[in-house]
Amino acid sequence: MKPRPRVLLADDHCIVAEGLKSLLAADFELVDVVEDGRALVAAAKKLRPDVIVADITMPHLNGLDALPHLKKDNPDVKVVFLTMHKDVAYARRALESGGSGFVLKHSAATELIDAIRAALSGKTYLTPALAGDVLQAMRRAPETTDDPVARLTPRQREILQLLAEGRSAKEIGAALDISARTVEFHKYQMMETLGLRANAELVHFAIKHGIVAI
Repeated sequence: MKPRPRVLLADDHCIVAEGLKSLLAADFELVDVVEDGRALVAAAKKLRPDVIVADITMPHLNGLDALPHLKKDNPDVKVVFLTMHKDVAYARRALESGGSGFVLKHSAATELIDAIRAALSGKTYLTPALAGDVLQAMRRAPETTDDPVARLTPRQREILQLLAEGRSAKEIGAALDISARTVEFHKYQMMETLGLRANAELVHFAIKHGIVAI
């Protein structure tokens, strides 16, 4: 009997995770369920799943910023994003960064299994609700993108999320294995890049653009 594809699930909402487990149980082997982005990276490295189904907005490290870490450890892993954010910028970032699928949570019952199967066959699945707008956005030249998050480096986005979650520079430095001074340097670079003047404005930006949950 052919083994079922192995799926790792990342979602910090227990009720959603339970529903997804039931949805996937008949077709896939669910190897684990994790609740934050850093736990996702660690679990993926240990368990080597075929497909990862990940929320975007998660504590400690959001799904989009976890993607480069996941691909670094296992370039062949397929990552399908499942999110409540009906946002072209998120979908564009997900696909341009190497994601294999983008599904809205309210469509999971009808689309998620199709998205996972498409990913396993080497295809990319984009929810029809956003397909037209996303393709139009991706045809634009990179310099015309209207996504301000794309102006930040991956390291800056990691630091911004942790700052917005209330971590001190010392705590962030310990989590990322860098100095507190380096954290402060990145913070001020972000403020200059985004035209912001205070920590509160950085936090507001992170919430507005889905880098951190409210």
